[in-house]
Amino acid sequence: MDEKLKIKLSIADRVYPLTVDVSQEEGLRSASKKIDAMIKQFEENYAVRDKQDVLAMCALQFASQVEQKQVNSSIDSKELDRLKKINDLVVQYLEKK
Repeated sequence: MDEKLKIKLSIADRVYPLTVDVSQEEGLRSASKKIDAMIKQFEENYAVRDKQDVLAMCALQFASQVEQKQVNSSIDSKELDRLKKINDLVVQYLEKK
């Protein structure tokens, strides 16, 4: 049975109590720190007054990073398939000789 842990995370000056698996704690704390750092960066670089706007910008930034990784992975997969086909053709050619 997975052990549960009660933690409190602070994001944008609000505290969120959570009950999580012990294995999730480090990742959640790291994510919380990254969100707060991004909030600070947006507030310093842009004239944003509302925390809701800053949080929306953070969500967009993180979501776009995830989406870009999926796009890159898809491109890498297509390239790998293409290379395998080329390799198969070369192997077939060499076997005929």
